[in-house]
Amino acid sequence: MEPAPELEISPVSFASYARLLGGNRNFRRLWSAQIVSELGDWFYTLAIYNLLLQLTGRAGSVALALVLQVLPQTLIGPTSGVVNDRLRRKQIMIAADLGRMLIVLCMLLIRSKDKVWLVYPLLVAETLLAAFFEPARNAIIPNIVEREDVVLANTLASTTWSLNLMVGATLGGVVAALLGRDAVFVLNALSFIVSAALIWRMRFAEPHAEGGHPFRARELVDFSPILAGIRYVRSQVRLRSTIFVKFGNLIIGPGWVLFTVMGQHEFAVRWRGMAPERGAFLGMSLLLGARGLGALLGPLMAAPWVGHWKHRLEVAIFWGYLGTAAGYALLGVSGHLWQACVCVALAHFGSSIVWVFSTTLLQMQSEDKFRGRVFAADLGLCMFTIAAGAYLAGRFVDWGFAARNVASVSGLVMLIPAAWWGWTVRRNAAA
Repeated sequence: MEPAPELEISPVSFASYARLLGGNRNFRRLWSAQIVSELGDWFYTLAIYNLLLQLTGRAGSVALALVLQVLPQTLIGPTSGVVNDRLRRKQIMIAADLGRMLIVLCMLLIRSKDKVWLVYPLLVAETLLAAFFEPARNAIIPNIVEREDVVLANTLASTTWSLNLMVGATLGGVVAALLGRDAVFVLNALSFIVSAALIWRMRFAEPHAEGGHPFRARELVDFSPILAGIRYVRSQVRLRSTIFVKFGNLIIGPGWVLFTVMGQHEFAVRWRGMAPERGAFLGMSLLLGARGLGALLGPLMAAPWVGHWKHRLEVAIFWGYLGTAAGYALLGVSGHLWQACVCVALAHFGSSIVWVFSTTLLQMQSEDKFRGRVFAADLGLCMFTIAAGAYLAGRFVDWGFAARNVASVSGLVMLIPAAWWGWTVRRNAAA
């Protein structure tokens, strides 16, 4: 089977981002939907993790919440991939947004410690819908932008995600402190309504869903499309390697747990008159804000260098792995909050390069009719890593290991995927 054709990418500059947003109505609406929903998500995520840590006093509760936010995406991935390659992805995204709106509103039922268990099934339900939404969003990018603008679109989407994290994490504590958690949940639910409305106004062709027979429920248990997708990935050498890149981004899961714990116990902000729990929330918010800043700058600064070269995308991923390893290794020896924020920013400067450029390579190397399954597999593998990393980090902290030591060891472990990808890049260059 022939690989997907090489993309020719125009030079990356700030003017090119403005051109993409100004001239492409579909992408502008998708981008606007992303801004609205992700800001609500960061407010909401911060409130959930802080609530669990306060009510249970265990890092494991935060780790379990994160596992339930990501692991179901691995389990449902094959099904969501098939659905995304059979139905119109626009309709899937709208349905997922509306479903998540209802689920978030159900969080208002959690009023006391004896009802905290409700968090977990609600997180699972929301995660299952996200597992259908995210592959659809990634898969439609090549359908709504010109071929030479794929890197631009992915870099802008990642930059926006990072900026939303930085702003949402920094302001989320303030919003929760002033308005309360219920207001945070309502705001997040409203953000999903706005996102669905923006996506509904998009108009674009979906060739994968045209001319086929109507979708039948029994196709959900028909494994032949899944096997066809596996055969397709196996037949493409570079695609086969790239689909495991996010799987090697081992630090994402531990990071969420470590920021929550270190923000409360080691880097809590202590101002005169500020309650300890609010200082802990603010410390966690600043660490997450630093993560967002690093993730914002990573692909934004690297994109002009990589240009239209696939080899440079691959090389940038290698250096991204190394930056992530260095940042978390140094986080473990940080003595002050500002030092910790610098280390976190460095780590996620590299981690976001790994994420964005691997997504771009997958879009370059996969055909439209298989793209839903490719991105479902990519997301499922990545979410498995995040779930396992978060669970292990939470367990080690609860077993008495210092969060600092867990951070440093996690950073050093990142040298393993860095070495594997470095070998892959050399093999690809020699091919």
